[in-house]
Amino acid sequence: MNPFLSKLQPYPFTRLRGLIADVKPNPGLSPISFGIGEPRHPTPEFVKQALTSDLQGLAAYPATVGSPELRRAITGWLERRYCIERIDPETEVLPVNGSREALFSLTQTVVDGGRPGTLVLCPNPFYQIYEGAALLAGAELAFANSNPARNFAPDLSAVTQEEWGRVQLLFVCSPGNPTGAVLNLEDWKEIFALSEKYGFVIASDECYSEIYFDESKPPLGSLQAARLLGRDFLRLIAFSSLSKRSNVPGMRSGFVAGDPAILKGYLLYRTYHGCAMALPVQSASISAWNDEQHVRDNRERYRTKFAAVMPMLAEVLDVGMPDAGFYLWANVRRTGLSDTEFTRQLLAEYNVTVLPGSFLARAARGANPGTDYVRLALVADTEECIAGAKRIAEFAAAKAKQAA
Repeated sequence: MNPFLSKLQPYPFTRLRGLIADVKPNPGLSPISFGIGEPRHPTPEFVKQALTSDLQGLAAYPATVGSPELRRAITGWLERRYCIERIDPETEVLPVNGSREALFSLTQTVVDGGRPGTLVLCPNPFYQIYEGAALLAGAELAFANSNPARNFAPDLSAVTQEEWGRVQLLFVCSPGNPTGAVLNLEDWKEIFALSEKYGFVIASDECYSEIYFDESKPPLGSLQAARLLGRDFLRLIAFSSLSKRSNVPGMRSGFVAGDPAILKGYLLYRTYHGCAMALPVQSASISAWNDEQHVRDNRERYRTKFAAVMPMLAEVLDVGMPDAGFYLWANVRRTGLSDTEFTRQLLAEYNVTVLPGSFLARAARGANPGTDYVRLALVADTEECIAGAKRIAEFAAAKAKQAA
């Protein structure tokens, strides 16, 4: 067995199942889950039609590099979305089977785990794939804890020069999971300067980029930031996905884009890895990347939910609107309960599931930045989200009164 497997920690949802295994939810209330960030809005009909209309493609082996039509659809979307000119569909984009798969496999491509002391740096709290990818590549993991004073953006100033000298890969997540923080141009300027100084690769996870609240202010992307700052895509790879954008998490479709030299090596890795995208999925993906109306409709659903639940929750928990994404990162300290106690008691008394924030982070630099927080995924329909928020508000108010 790979000896690095012993370094992996249980996935957050495995830990959650263990945490609540002996909890008996209130049988008088229907279950409501804010635990898993799985999009539950309807998949667009035209995407399903595109998928089923090309089933003859199942009879052919797909190319790892994807079809020219799919690569052109991806580059066209990138150019429109981020106002970028001249992205090369032959060398600067590569279809992948969802951003999760790509985040893991790209790490195996760019990290030299045989070099003693190799570091991978990631935000904290973080998407757990970053950790597994780093450890199984033979690297050590270092963290940049989120800074609540800066809307939970990672604090890169806490990373020492010695650590920067060992970093081979930096994971960035913007909009962030679970905090919803979006990096601005000054943030990217700092990140690019550090990459130029120390030579590490930047992996920019942007799978929540299309869920935001102001149509006139879409989140800044890493490739866009690079062009705005007058640089090319050297040592930069952006990851995107249709899962949240188009409500097709089961289709497993996304792309990576950026540095042609890295993508050339990554394509070689993927050719051996055996992870080409099925041709019917490629056809459906082309349709999805070429349409924006369904994405605007999707954002409107999320706006409606946030507008409905935020006033209720803000009265009893320390929670603010995220920059983007569909998560609420709520501090439960005023209830007098820890994040795990809050999760257990909320389920027992009100049959609502949330995810403890400490499960999404690690103790690093003297603290676990997820402690005292819970993550709420507002993925259900509006009525269910409102019902769940009312229960949480009632529960939190009662606990805060007891703690006072």
